[in-house]
Amino acid sequence: MYDVDVAFIGSGHACNHGAIALRIAGKSVAFIEEDKMGGTCTNYGCDAKILLDGPFEYMEGLKRYEGLCVSSVGTIDWPALMAYKKKVIGSLDPLLGQLFTKMGIETVHGHGTLTDAHTVKVGDRTVTAEYIVIGTGQRDAILPVPGKEYIHDSKDFLSIDEMPDHIVFLGAGIISMEFASMALMLGKQVTIIEFAPRALAAYPEQYVSDIVKKMESQGAVFHFNAPVSEVVRTDSGFEVRTSNGITVQGDYVLGGTGRVANVEDLGLEGLGIEASKRGIKVDDHLRTSVPNIYASGDVVDSSEPKLTPVAEFDSNYIAAQILGLSTEPIRYPVIPNLVFTLPRIAQVGVPSDAAAKEPEKYRVVPVPYGPQNEWIDNRETDISLTFVIDKEGHLAGAAVYGSDGGPWIDFLTLIINEKLTGADLRRMIFAFPTQTYMLVSTLVPLLQPA
Repeated sequence: MYDVDVAFIGSGHACNHGAIALRIAGKSVAFIEEDKMGGTCTNYGCDAKILLDGPFEYMEGLKRYEGLCVSSVGTIDWPALMAYKKKVIGSLDPLLGQLFTKMGIETVHGHGTLTDAHTVKVGDRTVTAEYIVIGTGQRDAILPVPGKEYIHDSKDFLSIDEMPDHIVFLGAGIISMEFASMALMLGKQVTIIEFAPRALAAYPEQYVSDIVKKMESQGAVFHFNAPVSEVVRTDSGFEVRTSNGITVQGDYVLGGTGRVANVEDLGLEGLGIEASKRGIKVDDHLRTSVPNIYASGDVVDSSEPKLTPVAEFDSNYIAAQILGLSTEPIRYPVIPNLVFTLPRIAQVGVPSDAAAKEPEKYRVVPVPYGPQNEWIDNRETDISLTFVIDKEGHLAGAAVYGSDGGPWIDFLTLIINEKLTGADLRRMIFAFPTQTYMLVSTLVPLLQPA
């Protein structure tokens, strides 16, 4: 007999959604967790970021009315905001622990290491299980350069009590661009150094160019094609040097150069489970080379975006497999991506830049949405939409540049996944006057076969 039916190494979204489903179905479940309950997103990532982002989003909106009917938009007290964040986010770890205990899910605290196909060693204790799910996630990659010990990661930044006067961001990816947007609104100096020729390589080039120009207008300095070679501590702070001769002085250095999978010291090699910094190799059922051991979420070596909802999707899929509710290979729907800059950049489905290279398959329709809808979109005149329409007249992809990019891209994801036609949408009634109503009104005439 095993100690539990299913043991999860980790307790984040890649594990806990499936664990709850299994427990409700009557299975015995245990979490093996060496950090806080709920994992990175809950304690150190998305939840903290969106909480901190809230007042900045409102400030951004109020600024559009400054000089018209708003005389002053005020300021954000970062130390007070951070204290609020620590109070709210800090309560989640114990609350989740209590919830899981109430549900009958055991938690074993410590680092888990596989010793065989059914056993996890945690300190002096072992936990045996019929199935094991690895959901250990990822962590920020730190550049392997001299002075790397001076480079902070996103976890550090999301707990910083005082915003530094000059932040040097290494990399122009999602983490850097989102955090830089906040620092700029606080009036801080921002320098972003990027190895590649542009920021946010996975997102529409035009929209990325727009956000870079906006950030530059706020005082940000970008250095592209600039490989970082060294970080040096100085009397006044830190100096970042690049191999092509750029030198930047700053008070704080933040690394935003990607993430690597947490696969070390899990005992994978001893079981013949293949893994690298990209993650753990799995089959189309999320099984490792040991059939009763699964991997879920960010720790999986796959081309799917490393996002919280993807981890949740994986977790629920694995639970269904274990319960025998499905034997089908995993199939992902289209997955929306969102960058929480100010304004947002969002995309889903076929990327517009890629679709433009295949005119025989797709029609790319850019829509300068903001100028014609200023009256309903809170004076946000720079909103832009791009729709990718396939030859059958279905929406195949979409991108949004605008403050409401999040809810809009979710709505457009539904249209793509369900292959809703213009006729389908005409049969529906939407609230008016709302941004969603105007979005549908803009899209429907475009959903026509080629």
